[in-house]
Amino acid sequence: MVKYSIWAEVHAKPGKEAEVEAFLKSAQPLAEQEPGTLTWYVVRLGPYGFGIFDTFADEAGRDAHLNGEIAKALFSEQTKALLAKDPNVSKIDVIAAKGPGA
Repeated sequence: MVKYSIWAEVHAKPGKEAEVEAFLKSAQPLAEQEPGTLTWYVVRLGPYGFGIFDTFADEAGRDAHLNGEIAKALFSEQTKALLAKDPNVSKIDVIAAKGPGA
């Protein structure tokens, strides 16, 4: 059952929205290679904002993701140059769900 998750918000600098979107889309193959990541979504939150929502069956999967290649790339100097501020990443717990793995 899905119990653990991550919510992250990323805000692009004006004029860098397309680059941030392309970066986030490019991370999908990395997410697909993570056995502990059950679901991985990237959403648009207005003109400059993006959200990332991931789900995991256990804390180990969540921790592996937070220490994995996507997180390293998200916090790299190259990516930070595209962002208006540092990404805001929160560990959150799922209390009810409908969908694959729920």
